[in-house]
Amino acid sequence: MRHILDLAAGQAERGHEVGILADSLTGGERADAAFKDIGPKLKLGVYRLAIRREPHPTDPIASLHFLRLVRSLKLDVLHGHGAKAGAFVRLKGKSKKTIRVYTPHGGSLHYPPNTLKGAFYARLERALMNRTDLFLFESAFARDTYQRVVGKPAGLVRCVFNGVTATEFDPVPLAEDATDLVYVGEFREIKGADLLVQAVARLRADGKPVTLTLAGDGEETESLKELIKRLNVENAVRFIGHVKARYGFSKGKLLVVPSRGDSMPYVVIEAAAAGIPLVAASVGGIPEILGPFKDGLFVANSVGALADAIETGLADLDAARERAKSLRERIFVHFSQKAMVEGVLEGYRDAFNRH
Repeated sequence: MRHILDLAAGQAERGHEVGILADSLTGGERADAAFKDIGPKLKLGVYRLAIRREPHPTDPIASLHFLRLVRSLKLDVLHGHGAKAGAFVRLKGKSKKTIRVYTPHGGSLHYPPNTLKGAFYARLERALMNRTDLFLFESAFARDTYQRVVGKPAGLVRCVFNGVTATEFDPVPLAEDATDLVYVGEFREIKGADLLVQAVARLRADGKPVTLTLAGDGEETESLKELIKRLNVENAVRFIGHVKARYGFSKGKLLVVPSRGDSMPYVVIEAAAAGIPLVAASVGGIPEILGPFKDGLFVANSVGALADAIETGLADLDAARERAKSLRERIFVHFSQKAMVEGVLEGYRDAFNRH
């Protein structure tokens, strides 16, 4: 959601008439507040519609509402973020006045193509592929994954990195009650918080009294608490709920990103912009964010590799901090909100010229 809000705000600031159609079933009060905040900035307004993440019998009704909205607003650009929105956008027929743009956000690409669900989604993506005027990928990883799993599109293909705002480059002071480690994000299987808890348990069993703060919430909250109890690390792990990322960063000396899969996670970009020492799984677009500063990467989905990376990072925090300072300069050049918005608008222009 953050990517869409930042992009819409940046486009509106440049004088474009922008609107958002978003799912009303997820996000809760945080999403409601975010859309209420951005609404006055968008000339075309904010619309909420019940849209299920997985294929659902109500999809034709949601698609019909979307197409009616498109006709009433007389839009030039339809930009679908994620598989379901991307499908709705591309169900609209080709038009001389409108371009159809698709940004995959992982979603259907996370499923292995040799599984039933993976094969199903790949076929759907393939059916819609050449109804797309412009693909805007968040990373080269996402682009390459799409082309390997689905195919090479006939439409334009561009990679535009996610970006952060100028204020996010301000330093984050370490809190007095900071633990050794901190995790900031959703509690979902793909994000790997359970792997981090297991790594903490392993390190403590080896005589290293590591402590952890979990900042976030999600569908796996209860199962994480059960895992912590089962591994007998209740005194070493604390939950602080969903908080703003920068506040979360202050609660640990070393940020850990243990994802099993990811495209271009904002938490890594945000932390790097603030100069936060971190270690992260080598998945998705994370290596593209770190560029030459790969010392903090570890093999994904491996508790042993994760534990080793944590041990190395904590053993020489000064080195981790120096690496973070250098990485911060890279983020400033390549991952700003300004560069993201300009890259997307340039993609639109190229698609219209080709159209």
